[in-house]
Amino acid sequence: MTTVDVLNVEGAKSGSVELPADIFDVQANLALMHQVVVAQLAAARQGTHKVKTRGEVAGGGRKPYKQKGTGRARQGSIRAPQFAGGGVVHGPVPRDYSQRTPKKMKVAALRGALSDRARAGQVHVVEAFVSGEKPSTKAALATLVKLTEARRALVVLSSTDELNWVSLRNEPRVHLIEAGQLNTYDVLVADDVVFTKDALDEFLGLPTVVGRATEPAETTEEGGK
Repeated sequence: MTTVDVLNVEGAKSGSVELPADIFDVQANLALMHQVVVAQLAAARQGTHKVKTRGEVAGGGRKPYKQKGTGRARQGSIRAPQFAGGGVVHGPVPRDYSQRTPKKMKVAALRGALSDRARAGQVHVVEAFVSGEKPSTKAALATLVKLTEARRALVVLSSTDELNWVSLRNEPRVHLIEAGQLNTYDVLVADDVVFTKDALDEFLGLPTVVGRATEPAETTEEGGK
């Protein structure tokens, strides 16, 4: 297992946690991660694109000129594809781009991405970004700078952590995500991954105790996504 220090809002070490090897130290399958990311991006496409065919474009009901005797090519409608304002041939139509990806593939890809970041020392754990009960973007960013100077950081919060969410949601360098929504694409597109202690426990399936952040977390084989 890999041990990671847990830092407090002052940037000082307040404890440590062990990252389970079956989640944070597995062999990364590049082909699998690519397939899962492509499927995720495809599923995000709306697929509402639409162009009109020659049968849907208004006008063009009359033959523009007689069939013979003009010396020009015969034409039946000014809404044919070769005319400006005419219909479009083989254009896009509404469709569903989503791909079926088995759950086990998603899990394996996410673990591979997290393992790649963990081996590079790009996984961090913090107790919280702000102290007290009042949100503060300035204080949250001051804590984040003590953890990482990455240009793009993925911050993983617990589903009930509204204080830290409100404090960091307006920072363009930070992408916030709940522990239950962690996915391969967001891990790979970010330079560093920062967990709060509660979010890491939630992700690993461990019970979360309010106010506890100094004791090392016990890991289980069933943790993770």
